[in-house]
Amino acid sequence: MAGPTVSASLRSQRWSAWSGLFAVILLLAPLPARAVQPDEVLKDPVLEHRAREISEGLRCLVCQNQSIDDSDAPLAKDLRLLVRDRLEKGDTNQGVKDYIVARYGEFVLLRPVFALHTLLLWLTPALAVLLGAFGLWRLARRRPPAPERRLTAAEEAEVAALLRRE
Repeated sequence: MAGPTVSASLRSQRWSAWSGLFAVILLLAPLPARAVQPDEVLKDPVLEHRAREISEGLRCLVCQNQSIDDSDAPLAKDLRLLVRDRLEKGDTNQGVKDYIVARYGEFVLLRPVFALHTLLLWLTPALAVLLGAFGLWRLARRRPPAPERRLTAAEEAEVAALLRRE
């Protein structure tokens, strides 16, 4: 009698351990892995915070869809060090971004600037939605109305007969 109870208790403990591990994995999964190495971190926490803010907005030119903060590529590390170097020299956040853009082009920005030469990039989603709505509106207007259908004499007689039975 004691055997099945112990076995059920052991299974319950195993299940609890596995479910707890699974929950921890699920909670940690969406967190991005930061590629910043300990030797890159600035001693001044204010400057380090500014460096992280700037790095989050700069694209890794190797990975292209990651910020330099998230990338392990050697070029991303060089950019992170360059950002920190410029901050230590006294540049403002915008000054650092301007310096990086001057060296690598606007492609290095994860969020492109809103300017005349990037207007198409910014307005394309809105234009696509407007064109789709316009197309649906035109399609709905173009459909001819359904013709009015009258019952034939035979159908009217059948309906009348059904109504009389009730």
